[in-house]
Amino acid sequence: MNNTSRIFVAGHRGLVGSAICRELERAGHGQIIKRTRTELNLLDPAAVEQFYAETKPEYVIVAAAKVGGILANDQQPAAFLYENLQIQNNLIHGAWRAGVKKLLFLGSSCIYPKLAPQPLKEDYLLTGPLEPTNQWYAVAKIAGIKMCQAYRRQYGCDFISAMPTNMYGPNDNYDLKNSHVLPALIRKFHEAKAASLPHVTCWGTGSPLREFLYADDLASACVFLLKNYSEEQFINVGFGSDISIKQLAETVRSVVGYQGEIQWDTSKPDGTPRKLMDSSRLFARGWKPKVQLEEGIRIAYADFLKRFTPQAG
Repeated sequence: MNNTSRIFVAGHRGLVGSAICRELERAGHGQIIKRTRTELNLLDPAAVEQFYAETKPEYVIVAAAKVGGILANDQQPAAFLYENLQIQNNLIHGAWRAGVKKLLFLGSSCIYPKLAPQPLKEDYLLTGPLEPTNQWYAVAKIAGIKMCQAYRRQYGCDFISAMPTNMYGPNDNYDLKNSHVLPALIRKFHEAKAASLPHVTCWGTGSPLREFLYADDLASACVFLLKNYSEEQFINVGFGSDISIKQLAETVRSVVGYQGEIQWDTSKPDGTPRKLMDSSRLFARGWKPKVQLEEGIRIAYADFLKRFTPQAG
């Protein structure tokens, strides 16, 4: 892959896709292909095939997906399963038909069994039941991994998969019904501060442990993998350490400057007790994350303030 390579970033407006575009631009890649949802419906196989035929990308990064937190997954199981299967089927199959040189499929740490040993090694895939609250999304992502492996085996395609841990950063989704825990906490504490509320209520007990990776760090890992990785086995991309949701909430509260109390609604689900990725295979190849969690949260909060009014509705 060189600076004149034609690179299609599917999902370029999202948290991960926008970070990948920034990283590619920083690295001097000038032929980045982008399409909005109105320009290209990834659920439509004919539209995707026509797009491949017209633009002829050499490299494809699949960062497009229907994503959301526990509530969204619980309320929209059919949409999470169908839309994600359709998007990745069209992009991966279309890439093979179009003769794409290399494809990188991005999955999620939720592919692992709910009670898998920690930290999560790539070998633990399909060794136990999934977390019920996001199994629909997880099943789709597992299918994407297997699809890349199948096209590699049957057709010799250089299709690889990477499994990021929990992401955050600029261009995140702050919708309280559909967002993940970190952006949801940023918005909750910001709005509570703006309204001078005495307390903020958070879901669960605060005890689950989670790992968080800044989006631009994932982006640098993606470019690294496109240039340096070509194996059937997918590879984990994590930060290397985790933090409790309670500690996370307290850190976000501090960054936002909210002075009130945190109350925990223990009637709400916690989700998986712990999700820490074993990223030793990637780290051994020479890549490491750079952005520490508190620094990343400060950047994310600054981005939130730019994109939303003080009383974001």
